[in-house]
Amino acid sequence: MARRIRHARLATERANPASRALDRLSPLAIAALMNREDRRAVAAVGRARRAIAAAVELIVASLRRGGRLVFVGAGTSGRLGVLEAAECPPTFGTPPRLVQAILAGGRGAVFRAREGAEDDARAAARAVRGRVRAGDVVVGVSASGVTPFVRGALAEARRRGARTVLVACNPAALRARARRAPLVIALAPGPEVLAGSTRLKAGTATKLVLNTLTTASMARLGRVFGNRMVGVEPRSAKLRARALGLVAKLGGVSRARARRALAASGGRVRLAIVMARTGLGRPAAVRALARAGGSLRAVLAPPRRAR
Repeated sequence: MARRIRHARLATERANPASRALDRLSPLAIAALMNREDRRAVAAVGRARRAIAAAVELIVASLRRGGRLVFVGAGTSGRLGVLEAAECPPTFGTPPRLVQAILAGGRGAVFRAREGAEDDARAAARAVRGRVRAGDVVVGVSASGVTPFVRGALAEARRRGARTVLVACNPAALRARARRAPLVIALAPGPEVLAGSTRLKAGTATKLVLNTLTTASMARLGRVFGNRMVGVEPRSAKLRARALGLVAKLGGVSRARARRALAASGGRVRLAIVMARTGLGRPAAVRALARAGGSLRAVLAPPRRAR
């Protein structure tokens, strides 16, 4: 029988003494108070940097072997996973299935809270069975660290041969439950300005962690060049202008030639840069990128051979 969760004892439910007079403060005082407390979220992420780095290594190893990255959560935590997954294709040029998200309550819960869905561990297991396979990495996101939906998802993911990570803001509870995920990113941003409202500091800290997991992983996989988004998909006026600038700068050509390279590449920025920089035609440039695993760095600056 599952152990009963004592929610009142969770760190995420505690009242913050610094905000005990919140309803009597001026707007300026509330803004200043929240800004001070938000700094604690940033500091909490900094303290967890080694665990975050370990999770990045796990994700990179999985993706290199053909695995996928799947975020799982409920409520705010789940929506943050959805947001992170949705941003990967336009930012890094990844196929939509490479980074996915499972949200308690399904798609409708993105726009309207379905709080009871977080208690349904069986629904989580069903969702994981339909989406996760051996070799994937499943990142459970739970402010409290004890959300049944997330716990059920991680348990099923492990049964299916996936690697698991847990991101949570309740270190005390996590110490007793670390077995649910071999790798735990335990954040301690402290109690919320509005007690129990984990969309605040816990949400901020979680968003910072998820940003780091995807950005660092994609950087290690060669889906950025320097600090440039060379996987960007030019589907709006702003992104078309950015793509043109990237091809001109990194390809070392005029904007007119960059425009021609983009057109010849079918709007694929990395491919256009290779064509512009090397003078290769599209088929040869495609082959060069494929040999390099899609890494622009490996094509443009291959390692020197030992003499």
